[in-house]
Amino acid sequence: VMFVKYAKAFVVFPGGLGTMDELFECLTLIQTRKIDRIPVVLYGKEFWAGLLDWIRDALAGRGMISQHDLELFLVTDDPEEAMQYILSFYDSGSLRPNFSF
Repeated sequence: VMFVKYAKAFVVFPGGLGTMDELFECLTLIQTRKIDRIPVVLYGKEFWAGLLDWIRDALAGRGMISQHDLELFLVTDDPEEAMQYILSFYDSGSLRPNFSF
């Protein structure tokens, strides 16, 4: 929970159960408005494809989450698209975070 509190964005790369736990924790906190919305990027379309199909079919398709919840993240293979998504999020009215690279 503490890493979520101070994050300005999440870029999630392919991983195991810990990665899934952190991803769904983050999305749940955003969905339930326990934290302010921040950009979430799932990197690696092929890796995430099966999970996204399941989320669309088993969760959204059965009304367990809303279609709007599918818009809480971007899926991409392009690092430039990921960065632009994050920067555009903050340019759309919120303060731009102070990123350190």
